[in-house]
Amino acid sequence: MERVRPQPALNVPSRRKSIFTEVGLVDEETVRRERSPTPALISNPTPKRLRPRGMLSFRRQADIFEEQEEEVEEDGEWEEGSDSDHDDETLATMKLFPNEHVNGCSRLYRLGLLTLALALMLPVLQSSPISRMGVKGGVIPRQSIDCVDHPYLSKREDTPTEICKRWSHQATIVNGTLYMYGGRVTTDSNQDSDTWTNDFLTLDLTKSWQIANPPLTGLPRPSGPPKVANGYLWNSHDSLFLYGGEFSDNPVATPVAFSMWGYNIGSKEWIEHKDPKSSGGENAERDGQSIQRSAEGAGFGVSTLGRGWYFGGHLDYLTTEGWSINVARIYLKSLVEFTFPGFSNKAVESLSDGKTAGDDGVWRNITEGGLQDSAGFTERADGLLLYVPGFGDEGILLGLAGGTNKSFTQMNVIDVYDIAKSTWYKQTTSGKMPEYRVNPCAVVAAAADGSSYNVYMFGGQNLLPYGEQKQKDDMWILSIPSFTWIPVDMDKQSIPYARAGHSCHVWDGQMIVVGGYVGQDLSCDSPGIYVFNMSSLKWESQFTALTGERALRTWNGKSDDSGNPLAQQANQRGFDSKAGLEGSYGYDVPPAVQSVIGGKETGGATLTAPVSTPTSGPLATGRPIAYTVTGPNGAIITETAAASAADGGGGGGGPNVGAIVAGTIAGVFAIVAAYFAFCAWIYRKQVKIWKNHAAMAQRRAANAEKDGPFVGGATVTSSGKNSSERNQRDTFTSTTSTSAANSGAWRSDEGGTAYTGAGDLPEARGGTDALGRRSSAESSTDDLLAGQEPTFWGTRGVLLNPRRSLRVINRD
Repeated sequence: MERVRPQPALNVPSRRKSIFTEVGLVDEETVRRERSPTPALISNPTPKRLRPRGMLSFRRQADIFEEQEEEVEEDGEWEEGSDSDHDDETLATMKLFPNEHVNGCSRLYRLGLLTLALALMLPVLQSSPISRMGVKGGVIPRQSIDCVDHPYLSKREDTPTEICKRWSHQATIVNGTLYMYGGRVTTDSNQDSDTWTNDFLTLDLTKSWQIANPPLTGLPRPSGPPKVANGYLWNSHDSLFLYGGEFSDNPVATPVAFSMWGYNIGSKEWIEHKDPKSSGGENAERDGQSIQRSAEGAGFGVSTLGRGWYFGGHLDYLTTEGWSINVARIYLKSLVEFTFPGFSNKAVESLSDGKTAGDDGVWRNITEGGLQDSAGFTERADGLLLYVPGFGDEGILLGLAGGTNKSFTQMNVIDVYDIAKSTWYKQTTSGKMPEYRVNPCAVVAAAADGSSYNVYMFGGQNLLPYGEQKQKDDMWILSIPSFTWIPVDMDKQSIPYARAGHSCHVWDGQMIVVGGYVGQDLSCDSPGIYVFNMSSLKWESQFTALTGERALRTWNGKSDDSGNPLAQQANQRGFDSKAGLEGSYGYDVPPAVQSVIGGKETGGATLTAPVSTPTSGPLATGRPIAYTVTGPNGAIITETAAASAADGGGGGGGPNVGAIVAGTIAGVFAIVAAYFAFCAWIYRKQVKIWKNHAAMAQRRAANAEKDGPFVGGATVTSSGKNSSERNQRDTFTSTTSTSAANSGAWRSDEGGTAYTGAGDLPEARGGTDALGRRSSAESSTDDLLAGQEPTFWGTRGVLLNPRRSLRVINRD
């Protein structure tokens, strides 16, 4: 059998022109393979007639021949047998495959319809109260898009916690966390430049820790706030506010325009408030004045009032943009006040109607407050500013220490600022005074009953003579309201190195000292954090957390609630002007202070007014806020009336009715006591006279019986007033008138003689002597001592008859 060899395919047309043309439905490769004369390797024994599944395009034969007649003739590739039977046979052997492109388009078409239906139905479903789907959108507020005024800054690397020295930083406490920003830092003992930083870190005070290993946490260094030192960090309950500070002097950095930088603790973001302007108010500059960046001033913030202050400081080429290095530094005595967002301030004109400050806060530059514009109120920097509740509607501020590059501020007179009246006063101190200084640190702790507020001042330095600064390591207490200085004995303690430019903070009755410039003798002071127990007056090796996690909980205003976010004394918790000082929880008045002001550890001071009596101001008219202290069993230990705005809390105050009533009662008792004392004096004198009189009468009676009525030509005088004696003297006088008239009469009494006067014996006749004096025996018509012993009580006693008793004394 002859093998049939496969023959190469002849010129197979790529596509046969047929009357029926399947447009886009027939696989041309299949058609070409089946139409090829070459034997197929795989035959289809049961060929089926190809029937398109989809759409067919039918064209008339006439149309085809008319349009392609010329093409058919030229190709010459039509098969000779082109009748319809052949076409039918070919179609019968063609296998049609579904067109994938058409099916894909069909699926896309159905998917598009479904999408369109969903798009039409979603708005209906979204507005239906029965079912809500998806995310409800709206117009985005412009302020959330526009970040020009308040840009949120990107974070950078975390702050390192390992340093060599730290000083001149800004720090504050919020809910048991100590925040520290900027300042100057060295990382090795030889570093003498590039010490300005924007470090940002925290210290946890809700847990106990050793001073050798404090739990510091480095936060991201911000890219917006500048690297400054000697500014201040205020705080509200949820934000920080950075004010002031100076730029680097080695190498010299050029200051930028001043902006207030706020840090939102919850969102952990820094926000810039550009070009702040002042608002008009009491004793302040007018509206629209630009607030300048000051440095080395004294700052303090009170979160319960929603305000911060910055006192004094200086302006120079390192603080102010455009200041020439050839222009001398200017020292200030102004007081800049910042009202936190969301708080009110009656002293500001724009907030006088009970309005609250907006997101940028409100500024006031106080320059004319009382003594502030007088010559005795000096410019100063590197001093202290402290807050004490009470005495006025909103408490007082104390300005002490500090100075300039040529002089110091006196320590025996303290500047006192009445917050509610925006006025400065002065108050003299007592006790041994500390040496003047700059750059110390200080905190204030409150007694549980509010009878005393004790200022603890540590360290500092002197700046004169220039180049010979000497740091200090002493501790002093200024007790308020007595304004008495008390030195703290620390001779036998391990005291931190003398320092200046450090910060002090009070929490749980303990003073936390952070950093400080310690001079060149000490290579490093790391970690540079120390703890002083303000109750025992001892430096401790650890911080002991007393408030603990309660500092992270809010307080609902009830005494049984454990929340204490400000670490106040338990009976002083609150968030208004009558609230106690932050950080005083667990504080007891130390014995060294009790010995000066009186009282005990919970208070009860007996020295409750300045030793040097003030003549004006809140210390003259107001009084501190007092609180009730209860023991563990609920018994009241100390109870005093809280100050109110009407009776002294307002600083101006009306008459103190209680004091007037008490003074009146005390005066009445004093008069009664004086009367009793006078009567007792008369009674004692009367008794003494009566006893002498009785003894004299007894002696005279005895002498009369012994010697008779005549003794040596003299008359015997007797105080006895019976009629027989008078008759004997009358008889004797009539018989001896001649001799007695020309000589003096003498009487004998117990062996002695007494001259009775010249003349006619006036005692015998009841007349007058030669000097015209009446006889004491005959001039009295009654005998005041006859027949009775003197008595203090009774109807005839001294108490009810002081005049009669006094006559007895005078007569005798």
